[in-house]
Amino acid sequence: MKSENVVEQRGEVDRAMREQLHGHRAITLWFTGLSGSGKSTIAHAVEKRLYDQGVKAYTFDGDNVRHGLCGDLSFSPEGRSENIRRICEMNKLFLDAGIICLCAFITPRHEEQEKLRQAHQDGDFYLIHTDCPVEVCEERDVKGMYKLAREGKIKNYTGISAPYDRPENPDLRLTTDTMPLDECVSAVLRLIESKITL
Repeated sequence: MKSENVVEQRGEVDRAMREQLHGHRAITLWFTGLSGSGKSTIAHAVEKRLYDQGVKAYTFDGDNVRHGLCGDLSFSPEGRSENIRRICEMNKLFLDAGIICLCAFITPRHEEQEKLRQAHQDGDFYLIHTDCPVEVCEERDVKGMYKLAREGKIKNYTGISAPYDRPENPDLRLTTDTMPLDECVSAVLRLIESKITL
C-alpha cells in the first residue's frame, strides 16, 4: 500500500551512522506464540538486560499498541493482518533509527510470519517462538481471556476459536512451559550478541 504524490526524504544522517553512534547494529526480534506463552515477559526482561548494558532497544507489545496506533482495529482476520502490517512499518522506522526492536505479537499465521521476514532486509529479522501448550497458557491467564473464549464470549481467540500456526523454522524456539525466565532471556541475549556486532 502506497500513498500517492509523496517522495521519500533522506537527511544527512543514515542508519549506518546511527548504528555507529550506538555501537551496535539494529535488528528485529519478533516473538510469536499464544497469549500467555511469555512473549511480552521475555521481551521486556531482555530489554532491561540490554538497557543495563547500554544497548539501545525498545519493546513493542501487542496490548500496548492496541491502545493507540492500532486502537481502531478489530480482532477479525483482516484487523489482525492490518495490525501486524502497521507494526512492521513502525518497526522498520525504529531499525532506521539504529534501535534493536523486540516485538511481542501473537502473529498466528505462517503467511504473516513469512511476510514479516520478507519485509526486512537480510540479517535484520529473527523469529522467536515462545512455545507453550495452550493448557499451560490458560493456567497463566490472569486476565481471564481464555475462559471467556471457551464460553464463546470472545470470538476469534487464537488457540481456542482461531488457529495458531506453529512456526516451522524459527531462529530460536523457547519451550516456555519448561524453561525458566532467566534461561529464556539468556538464550535470546546469545542470539542478539551473535548478530549485532558492527
